[in-house]
Amino acid sequence: MYPATALQALIIGGSVGGLAAAHEMRAVGAKAAVYERSAGRMEARGAGIVMQDLLVRLGMSAQSVSVQLHERQQLNLDGKITRYTAPQLMTAWDTLYRALRDPLSDVCYRLNSTLGQVRVEGSEVTAEFADGYMARGNFLVGADGIGSATRRLLEPAVRPAYAGYVAWRGLEPESALPKELLELLVGRFTFFVSDGLQMLCYLVPGPDGELAERSRRVNWVWYTNVPEPSLPRLLAGRSGTTFTTFLPPGQILPEIAAELLATADVSLPPQFTELVRRSEVFMQPVFDVRPHRMVADHAALIGDAAGTVRPHTAAGTSKAFGDAVGLAAALRGWTPDRDLPARQLADWERERLSHLLALSRAGIESANRSSLGTAGARRFFALA
Repeated sequence: MYPATALQALIIGGSVGGLAAAHEMRAVGAKAAVYERSAGRMEARGAGIVMQDLLVRLGMSAQSVSVQLHERQQLNLDGKITRYTAPQLMTAWDTLYRALRDPLSDVCYRLNSTLGQVRVEGSEVTAEFADGYMARGNFLVGADGIGSATRRLLEPAVRPAYAGYVAWRGLEPESALPKELLELLVGRFTFFVSDGLQMLCYLVPGPDGELAERSRRVNWVWYTNVPEPSLPRLLAGRSGTTFTTFLPPGQILPEIAAELLATADVSLPPQFTELVRRSEVFMQPVFDVRPHRMVADHAALIGDAAGTVRPHTAAGTSKAFGDAVGLAAALRGWTPDRDLPARQLADWERERLSHLLALSRAGIESANRSSLGTAGARRFFALA
């Protein structure tokens, strides 16, 4: 299938950005292997994703993996509603993951692979993992997210910085919610904004990609300002683990769940309060990773590993896809017996960093408009 001189890409990170990179590398004639640090089934951390045409390049229809929305509606604290027409396509992380993963059944995809060391010798890159396993290739792609081990090895001084607020989340079966609540939410992007908080909600496909009525899921996210000293208390799990970047479903402590509902009662419209009450809540603090560089010797960073954009832009996934497309194009035709295409890689890095910086600024501006992460705004869950 591949010539003996074909580029072998080692892709660190098996989420949607890493899968996109595998597709794009194969499209330009390279071999690809994917290494994911999770030991088992990957768990969605961003449950809902705004979809437009991300899948066109892969020969898939966005409509086939998305729920169609027709309107936007803003709730007031008293429950009153303002609506306007705004068509959108929405999908879920696990739906998109499956759509990208299934066509790569013949690609090496190794779980429980935490990157520990990278060595470059001539045109050969060796990735050594925490369990002692080693993989050899010619180019390494760091697509391992905000906590990127690849970035720590290439740029150890660049660390995530807490943005000052968290995202409480829920992902509930459509069939489990009452009829009157569904009548409000179905077909609409619903949101509420107040000082120091923002909440939004929309439907996404079911756990196996179902699009039929009563088989989908209701996805919501509620951003609240939280002082940094409160994070360990909120990230403490029922299992006894204190998490750092993600509190999984089922882990929220009873006292924090009670505090969350009490906050919802006085801070959210009644429809959203009811939704929170009926949900298994999970949580992500929002972090910023400042963009610095994307290319090193026989290695590159893409997606959140290269730098983050705030979730309000709904552009994190499309940015990772764009990074993967451009990187593969820069490496098109390169074989390990030749010098790296330095000019093409530099052009790709310059263009993508410019795009990343613009998205990063837009996301921070959007957060500021809702007083998220800003000095002097209302804060929640402060230590007594």
